[in-house]
Amino acid sequence: MSQSINKVFLYGEFQTAVHPFTKEIWEVVNAQLKNVKGLIRKTWLVGIGTHTVGGFYEFDSVENARAFATGLYAEQAAYVNASLTVKLFDGDVAEEASRDMHSPHYN
Repeated sequence: MSQSINKVFLYGEFQTAVHPFTKEIWEVVNAQLKNVKGLIRKTWLVGIGTHTVGGFYEFDSVENARAFATGLYAEQAAYVNASLTVKLFDGDVAEEASRDMHSPHYN
């Protein structure tokens, strides 16, 4: 079932500590992410005090975001033996409010 949402945000977090967060960690993952269908951008996140890693992703469709969450993202979590938390958000419905706050995702 296709949903007509043009801007989809995915929040994801691995429930495992990564410390220190170095180029050797993110460089390989970034290379993989550059080939993910529909991925527009990612902002890396590292938990303060917990060192959990994750990110805030922007996708062009719900379908592509779900495919990533259940595909490569789930595979990456399994590879490092981590539980994965994923949430999808409708970026269209919040566009006006986000523009009012100067969000860089709405230029």
